[in-house]
Amino acid sequence: MPNARAARPTRRGILAAGGALGLGAVLAACGDEDTGSGGSASTGGASAGSGPWTFKDDRGTTVKLDKIPANIVAFTGVGAALHDYGIQVKGVFGPTRTAAGKADVQAGDMDVSKVTVLGNVWDEFNVEKYAALAPDVLISTMFDDAGTLWYVPEASKDKIAKLAPSVGVSVYDRQLTAPLQRMWELAESLGADMTAAAVTDAKKKFEAAAARLRAAAKAKPGIKVMAGSASAELFYVSGTDLSIDLEYFKALGVNFVEPPASAKAQGGGWYESLSWENVDKYPADIIMMDDRSSTIQPADITEATWKKLPAVKAGQVIARSPEPILSYAKCVPLLETLAEALEKAKKVS
Repeated sequence: MPNARAARPTRRGILAAGGALGLGAVLAACGDEDTGSGGSASTGGASAGSGPWTFKDDRGTTVKLDKIPANIVAFTGVGAALHDYGIQVKGVFGPTRTAAGKADVQAGDMDVSKVTVLGNVWDEFNVEKYAALAPDVLISTMFDDAGTLWYVPEASKDKIAKLAPSVGVSVYDRQLTAPLQRMWELAESLGADMTAAAVTDAKKKFEAAAARLRAAAKAKPGIKVMAGSASAELFYVSGTDLSIDLEYFKALGVNFVEPPASAKAQGGGWYESLSWENVDKYPADIIMMDDRSSTIQPADITEATWKKLPAVKAGQVIARSPEPILSYAKCVPLLETLAEALEKAKKVS
């Protein structure tokens, strides 16, 4: 995903931008599945390969198969979430390996040497390799309300759709708990043991971490938090209105910097773009920085204006995962990191 943006970005450019959360490309929804009006149905607890299997996704699309999918291909972050629930995917697309060959942050605990990587960057998807996997289903997230499957390229989406049905999980304009629940339901339908101690313990830890964050926010109402992302040319300040993590943190009481709607318009309503000269536009006591490999990390930012920010000078900069891996186990640290930062934070803005 490119970091640079054009002066007047297209909706697709906003969607692809690595450092920003502007998402809204004009991609058509994939798949030839039947559409129904009922809730999702699952065969929770069944072993992979048994069936039949049916699941209604967040597009309102119901996928029906004769058996539970065994050959699953998924966006990398979805594969990582399913891995935490004991479901192994055969292929992935999206940020999977770093330039050094290590697992990307979005790959979670997956052994990336044991999955077929169909594409590692934006607009890369090897359709021939996909077909060779004989996929039963393709699963991805959606960052808009139009049913756009994340990281499924516009140019090849029709070919991809003909090879297997697809499932979309919405991560658009809702709180984190909603897609977490949907991924839980999806994993259960695919045969995951949702009564396993590791699974139930992770959910309890998530609830405890949420309570901790709520308490920390209540104790430090004056601490201002800014969600940022860095590219070579620009600094991006995210609003909270559309992002699943920020919406949830805000609901728990965290006091966020919120750029006005007019300032976020060029970023599709997700973020405001600032020149590095204007990076001090919004006073902040804590800065949460985008941890995706497509963005510049805090330790590598050389801009003098960044180094002069009060939160940076105070060491009050933490990581943020704009595309959370949707398992409770992976979301616990997100809550705990912010809670700890609030608990220790000093008012510096």
